Parts: sequence; C-alpha cells; structure tokens
Amino acid sequence: MKSYLKDFIKEQKVVVDELSNLKKNRVEWDKTVHEHLKRRGPNRSQDLTVRGTSPCYQCFFSAHVLHMRGFLTPQPVQDNTGNVLLWNGEIFGGPWGFVYYQKAGDYLWFGRDFFGRRSLLWKSDTEGNILTLTSVAAHSSEPDQSAWQEVPAVGVYRIDLKAAAEAGSVTLEVYPWARGGNDLASSCSETVLESVPGGCTAVMNGSGLVLTSPVCPLNTAIPKSFSENEVNLNSQSCVKDLEQLLASKSKDEEVNRLVVVLSEAVRRRVQSLPFSVQDSSPPPNDHASVAILFSGGIDSMILAALADRHIPAHQPIDLLNVAFKLQESKKQQESAKKPKKTKNKPTDSKTNGADLQTSSPFDVPDRVTGRAGLEELQDLNPDRRWRFVEINVTQDELHSMRQERICHLVYPLDTVLDDSIGCAVWFAARGTGFITEDNDQRPFTSSAKVVLTGIGADEQLAGYSRHRVRFKVTGHEGLIQELAMELDRIHSRNLGRDDRVIGDHGKEARFPYLDEDVVSYLNSLPVWEKADLTLPRGVGEKLLLRLMAKQLGLGQSAVLPKRAMQFGSRIAKMEDKHEKASDKCTRLLTG
Repeated sequence: MKSYLKDFIKEQKVVVDELSNLKKNRVEWDKTVHEHLKRRGPNRSQDLTVRGTSPCYQCFFSAHVLHMRGFLTPQPVQDNTGNVLLWNGEIFGGPWGFVYYQKAGDYLWFGRDFFGRRSLLWKSDTEGNILTLTSVAAHSSEPDQSAWQEVPAVGVYRIDLKAAAEAGSVTLEVYPWARGGNDLASSCSETVLESVPGGCTAVMNGSGLVLTSPVCPLNTAIPKSFSENEVNLNSQSCVKDLEQLLASKSKDEEVNRLVVVLSEAVRRRVQSLPFSVQDSSPPPNDHASVAILFSGGIDSMILAALADRHIPAHQPIDLLNVAFKLQESKKQQESAKKPKKTKNKPTDSKTNGADLQTSSPFDVPDRVTGRAGLEELQDLNPDRRWRFVEINVTQDELHSMRQERICHLVYPLDTVLDDSIGCAVWFAARGTGFITEDNDQRPFTSSAKVVLTGIGADEQLAGYSRHRVRFKVTGHEGLIQELAMELDRIHSRNLGRDDRVIGDHGKEARFPYLDEDVVSYLNSLPVWEKADLTLPRGVGEKLLLRLMAKQLGLGQSAVLPKRAMQFGSRIAKMEDKHEKASDKCTRLLTG
C-alpha cells in the first residue's frame, strides 16, 4: 500500500448506493461539488464504479489528484483483487483523510487523522439509501443541506455494505483513537452521534479495538506552589524581559528541545518540493515552493525563520499578508481634508501597530506588524529573497467571492467567526497581490503549492484571551482542562474548514505546530513551562515559544501580544455589524 501513498496528495468523493440508484445518482452528480474537487486536485481526475452482489450494492468513486512530486499516479487506485483506495494526505507524520473499499468482506473503511487535518464530510439520503463522503460539499438553500456534517476525527469507521443493503440502513462501526479518560467508548459515541448522518447508526466496533494515539497524553501536573516569577518585569513587555527569563529560569533545555522538534516538523513540510515535477530540472530561481500565512506575529515569524533553515538559499519564500480595506466614516473623511498637527507620538513600526496613523486604507494592524516582521527576517538572513505579498481585498471583491466560492468551502460551518477566518484565509492562500522589490511595486501571484499556517500554537501554549480568563478563575487545573479541550475540538472548529479553503486554490495546507512529535513534546511538559499567565501579555502566553523566538534571533515580534486574524486583517470591521463570533452568519447563505 505504501507504494501508492508515498508521493501524492489526493482528493476524493465516494458515493455508496443501491444498484437501482446508481444511474440516477450519476445523472444528478453535483456539478458544483465536482468543480470544487477538481480545483483541489487539478492535475488528474478519474471515476470508478464497483459492484457487490447478494445483496446488491454499488460504490461510485471520483478522485482528483494534486500532483506534488514524483510520477503522477491516477486515483482511485485499484489492485488486482479489487480493493480500491482514495487517499488525501501525506505520510511524513500523519495528515490524512482516506476511503478504502475492501472487496473481501464487502467493507468500506474511511476516516481522518488524529487531529482532523484533512477535510471529510458525510451525508445520508435515507429515501434513496445513499451515503455520500466528500472532501468538500456545496452550500445550497435546499432544506436537506442541513444533513451535511464533518466526519468527526475520533477514529476510523467501517461499514458492512452487504449488511447495509439488506437492512436498508447504515451502521457505522467506530475504531476510536485512544485519547485517554476512563470512558473512551462513551465519549467517542457522544462525539459521533452529534453529527451522524440521518438514518445511520454509530456503534463501537465489536472487538473493542482502539487505535494507538500518535501523541503522548497531556501532562496534567499542577504546581504545589507557584513562585517561579521572581523576575521584575515591566507592564509593557520587551525583548529584555525574555532575556531575563532565559537567564533566570534555566529554560535553555526546554527551548532548545522545542527548536529541534519544531525545526524538524518544518523541514518535513518544506523539503522535496520541486517546481518541475515532470522532469529532474531544478526549479527557476524566482519560484517559491513554500508560502506562509504571515502576520508578523510570533507564530508565523518562527515558521519563517525555521523554513529559512531548510529551503534552498536561491529560492524565495512568499510571505502572504492579507488586509481588508478600511471603510472611512464621514468624520474621518472630513478630518482628512483638514491639516493635521504633528504630535510627539512614537512611530516605531515594530510596535503593536494598532494605534499608528495609517497612510493607506490597507494599513491594517497585520500589515504594519507584517512589514516590521519582514525587516526582522531580512536582518536574520539578508541573502534570502523574502517576498512580502500584500494582498488587498475590497468590500466588493469580498462579497463577490464569498457568494461564488467561499460560502461553499466554509460549509457546513456557519458562524460569523467561520465566515471571517474562512474569507481571510481564502484570500491569503490565493496569494494574489503586490510585491515591492527595488522600490518597484508590481502585481504578483504566489505559485507556491505548500502553504504553512501557524494554527495549533495558541491552542497548545495558552495564546488566547480565554485562557487568561480561565486561569484567573480556576487556576492551573482549569487552564489544563481548557488546553485539553482545545486539541480535542480543533478538528471540528478549524482544520477541516482551513483545509477546504486553502485546497480550493490547488494548494496544500500544512500545520507544523500540529506535527505529532511537536504535540507530544509540548504535551509532555507541565503547563507552567509552556505558559505563565501571571506575566504580562506579550510574554506570559506562549512563553516557551517566545523564548524560542529570542533564541532564534528574532526581535520585537517575540513579544507581540496575540491578535486574532479577523481583527488584525480588519475583516471583522468590513461589514460594520455588531455580531458575536458564535452567531450564525447570514452572509454565508446562498440565494
């Protein structure tokens, strides 16, 4: 099987139905979904039908390949005995979604990796006795669209196709990941039952088998006393604070170990990515094989610094920085016409940037910190060609592309937060904007197929404001519970959506902070080694990562407080509405 998986990234859609429904199903094949799948896998598309007898069933497979390296192998892959594989992922450490038809036994297996880094959706049509699995769906105003759900990343699923054909309903046998806890089966069943397709039943597999977890359990130790914070820190964080902490807390060993495991995680994801995949010629010097979703914050800065270690020196690295046009109020427009008095305010571009006067409607906070981060990277390696891609989005373009594309990719998620992040990531990953080189600004579109994203850092190192709130109320015990919950739900809150959104451009999202070795190392540490929320913002949260940034030679970016993408890019202000992040977003509805 490994020979099939080794070098390729795939997308899949599988429809399992009765013989009498096959023709109808193929005639009604959703053209929009097919187009979405083809954009994810633009290099080769192929369909395959297999039949089962006594009783009758049929499986229709449609696969779309994104060719990254080596020789292109079409999918679906079928062996001499009739087994069929559709694989969407990589084998450098675990990101995958798959569907596998096992002819002997008439079984269909499918699932997502431990964290759910690849999208997989399901839906059941009870009238037609059809089960559909797909990497991406299509939003519709039809009432039955509510049946679409993300497949929970709690394990691997098996369907007995003959039994399903006889019964007229589908039973999903679950082989769950071992995630700890005393009642694994109960916890797994609850998660699956929340999103199981209508007419389907989920049960624990009859043998009680459990899949081995790819990461070690979370360290739940609680300090007997917490008096480690003996260094006097300023209320406004600065790089010197981190230097003091490195000297006083003896964190060199933990920091150095994190550098090793995270650097290796980045290396696996950025190497062996030739541009010319059909021959052995080297990529041209102006081609970047890797791009980074880049705000200038600590997460993306560290990814850039580590990628610099492993990407050939002659290749550029594309830094994708998205900004949504600020809408000026009448008061601002009137003020702009009046001459302004010069005030003695700090204008250091490497500060947080949120309060600085802007000279362009696209000078949002992430643009300001992004430029400052670019300067730090240029200081770190002046020989590298760092391409800072300014991706500017107007309100008209946002509305147009949301209706045409993004609403389908975010679906079945539907909140205001999903809309904001989904739109911001989609425009950023598209990579179409401007770059400035030699004082010359020109249009530019990144052709990098691999897009690194910093998701997973905040979830593991207490980077969100809610972590400070939880710590203040319930201490270390509550904070540990919050962090455990973050990773348990990241598959349903973030990763499927981001995979669908980035994959729409024929690119692959890669998540170094969610590499199994990185997660295992961070899980092994007591929580106070990773974050110290008694310290000021910009130091205490993600403390270990900030110390690592200092170790790597980064500057002011090491102490930038967390700024959510929807606020840093200013998309949250684009609609000028008072909404909660958890509200359902009417803008994602199609006509």
